[in-house]
Amino acid sequence: MSETLFDAAGDEAAKGQEPLAVRMRPRTLDEVVGQGHLLGEGSPLRRLVEDDAPMSVFLWGPPGTGKTTLATVVSRVTKRRFVELSAVNAGVKDVRAVVDEAKRRMGMNGTRTLLFVDEVHRFNKTQQDALLPAVENRWVSFIGATTENPFFSVVSPLLSRSLLLSLESLDDTDVRTLVDRALTDERGLDGRYTLTEEGADHLVRLAGGDGRRSLTYLEAAALVSGPPVARQQPSTDASGAVVPSAREAVRITADHVERAVDRHAVRYDRSGDQHYDVISAFIKSMRGSDADAALHYLARMVEAGEDPRFIARRLIVHASEDVGMADPSALQTAIAAAHAVELIGMPEARINLAQAVIHISLAPKSNAVIAAIDEAMADVRAGRAGPVPAHLRDAHYKGAADLGHGKGYRYAHDYPGGVAPQRHAPDGLTDREYYRPTQHGTERRLTEVLNKIKGVLRGGGN
Repeated sequence: MSETLFDAAGDEAAKGQEPLAVRMRPRTLDEVVGQGHLLGEGSPLRRLVEDDAPMSVFLWGPPGTGKTTLATVVSRVTKRRFVELSAVNAGVKDVRAVVDEAKRRMGMNGTRTLLFVDEVHRFNKTQQDALLPAVENRWVSFIGATTENPFFSVVSPLLSRSLLLSLESLDDTDVRTLVDRALTDERGLDGRYTLTEEGADHLVRLAGGDGRRSLTYLEAAALVSGPPVARQQPSTDASGAVVPSAREAVRITADHVERAVDRHAVRYDRSGDQHYDVISAFIKSMRGSDADAALHYLARMVEAGEDPRFIARRLIVHASEDVGMADPSALQTAIAAAHAVELIGMPEARINLAQAVIHISLAPKSNAVIAAIDEAMADVRAGRAGPVPAHLRDAHYKGAADLGHGKGYRYAHDYPGGVAPQRHAPDGLTDREYYRPTQHGTERRLTEVLNKIKGVLRGGGN
């Protein structure tokens, strides 16, 4: 258990001894990067802070999105006594001790306590139940941080008494803002280091939306790059005091980041040539039935931080364009992978994407579907779009029968095999054949089916 009463002296004493991510924690809500949906004017969290009201809040989100930061900022802003427990090593005895002390202080001098429980989903039911009286009677203001869905990991009575706020992964712009601030802020690297553009891109990609990770990696890369070099010898001023020498800022490169994190920088520009070259090779590898090559290009895109939804969309397209009716289940697999991306996100969804890539790569190939629709559209664009045959026109409205609409229509279900001998195409297009099955996979069987159907249809007289 840790207890903190924030003051300037305490902050100054700890300065420089803590990890960069801790030193750079925001001091006010306005310094928090990301989570605009929670911190905008009039938002619940801002109102709770600005009104200094008692609160019980669950902060739910991925690692490094600011859960601990928000709890700390709330405590600073509201001047509450801040007590932090980790559900990893705290028990019921610890919870009750915090609550008893909070009640005592409130009774003695009106001091209010903010209890922050990190990894609260690790508390069992008994431990969570121990919090209920304190939350219900507002002996403490409670903030619980969790990376797990609270609806499955938190007891209903505690959840129903609390406000649930969902945090989102930081986007690339947010992470870059954190990194740039840490490079220049006196609490951070204080201008002693600069970061090359390629180094910044690699760092942002490795962070994966995790702000704490980005600063941890930046600090490690700074250590790898070495200390700033003095540009001149120290001197003394008129009183004889030593004047520190100016130092040349050290450039942190992508190579420094690679060495610090032991992750190779993937040369991949999501808006440049690499993007188009890699996705082209990815598609052509699946079309060429080379699953290993396709997986390699998938890995390059995933490692480079390509939007997984973009990858999923390409899989859906090519399940029809390159496989089509030769294996209709390929489209189902691609759509399922896209749903997995939305439901569970990365990095787990990489497995679902890989499954779809392998399925499409190894499936029998046919471009008959895309050839069919493109030929049909070409005819329409060329003006080959005759009137709908009278027997197929809508006959449900009053007066339709007088126009001959529906006359002679043959109901397919009344005929053997569910196929009626009649014409469906407009005049001038009765002999057009758009869909021409290959002899690959399922389409081998479809060729025979299609020929039988055409034989029946062409026997129709209307």
